[in-house]
Amino acid sequence: MRLTDELGKRRMLTVVKKVDFGVYLGTNEERVLLPKKEVPAGTEPGDPVEVFLYKDSDDRLIATTAVPEITLGELAVLTVKDTGRIGAFLDWGLPKDLLLPFKEQTARVKKGDRVLVSLYEDKSGRLCATMRVYELLRTDSPYKKDDPVEGIIYDTSDNFGVFVAVDNCYSALIPRREAYGRLRVGDRVHARVVKVREDGKLDLSVREKAFIQMDADAQMLMERMEKNGGSLPFNDKSDPELIKRELGLSKNAFKRAVGRLLKERKIRITESSIEKRRRS
Repeated sequence: MRLTDELGKRRMLTVVKKVDFGVYLGTNEERVLLPKKEVPAGTEPGDPVEVFLYKDSDDRLIATTAVPEITLGELAVLTVKDTGRIGAFLDWGLPKDLLLPFKEQTARVKKGDRVLVSLYEDKSGRLCATMRVYELLRTDSPYKKDDPVEGIIYDTSDNFGVFVAVDNCYSALIPRREAYGRLRVGDRVHARVVKVREDGKLDLSVREKAFIQMDADAQMLMERMEKNGGSLPFNDKSDPELIKRELGLSKNAFKRAVGRLLKERKIRITESSIEKRRRS
């Protein structure tokens, strides 16, 4: 076992030498330092110690008994501690923050964001994070049609929709036709499975079934009218894209909600708007 091949992994290594500033682990031919402050009390040569291998600020291979929040090839949701000229820096439970390069970001992140990432070794032999996790997501989820799920958005596409990692590990998509409202990378979403594809990937919707969602949509329209002085500049002839952009509704969902409000005699429709009826 070459120690350099174990970068980014947790391994059980043997103490081969004690020094004033720590212990060396591995073999007499190839060894790595575990700093003194990390050495378990009573450790002697020949003892096994479980450690994680990474590189310090001087790019030297080093061991730690601290348990990072992510290891090589795994997925984890980490917090952005800061940003800089080469990317963002993530808190992963070790003294040296984890770099998320700009080129590995699916959307620009800022301090405090929570993002789903994987750990990889770059061409220079350094451990870095990437938000490009599509190929690592599993397709063996236990979910079926109409099940409620929760996940994190890790990418978006104008052509396909919003990519979600359900339970931070299962591959899912909110198709473009279902992507209503402000859905951004890093957001956690509660959704409903609308389809389990043949390859095991999930199609999701952030909306309830039409007959359930209609009441919520109608209530939202009433609240929007209240805030807008009692009317909204939309009717059944309004452009679908305008309705989606401004109200977060499909044209059909808008018409169902308006129909509900008309039936309840809460609104009236004019040539250019819907208006809240005044109580007599």
